[in-house]
Amino acid sequence: MTGTSQGPGQWDALVRQRAELRESMGALELALAGPVSGDQVHWTERVHVALVELAADVRGHIAFTEGSGGLYVDVLAGAPRLSGAVDRLTGEHGEITALLEDLISRATPPMSEDAAHLRERGTTLLGRLVTHRQRGSDLVYEAYELDLGGET
Repeated sequence: MTGTSQGPGQWDALVRQRAELRESMGALELALAGPVSGDQVHWTERVHVALVELAADVRGHIAFTEGSGGLYVDVLAGAPRLSGAVDRLTGEHGEITALLEDLISRATPPMSEDAAHLRERGTTLLGRLVTHRQRGSDLVYEAYELDLGGET
């Protein structure tokens, strides 16, 4: 960590926040992959619960990164050259939130949409989140020379 005001407590919080987000992404992946045949209502409920949990973790991630005194404020204070990357990640937050809200409304029982279409949209969301997390790791590395690793 070079030129940062972030202390060990903030890094622990960053790692914990990333792990929680990854865990809720995994829960959504499992829910989407579950069998639909025979009980679409139960499948839809599982997907809905996973989406709601993921949405809460995404809100926490946005607060952690964009909030006053958040990660992006610290990044920009120490490495203003990364403003384009911060802007891109901030923009992705809005896109990801919109995708989540749309999916939650579509997965609210009774669901009128077929499961295959919902799975496709959910998988698209997961892909966006994976890419976003990778870009976030790249940003942290460029700003602080801190490797968050692939499993956090």
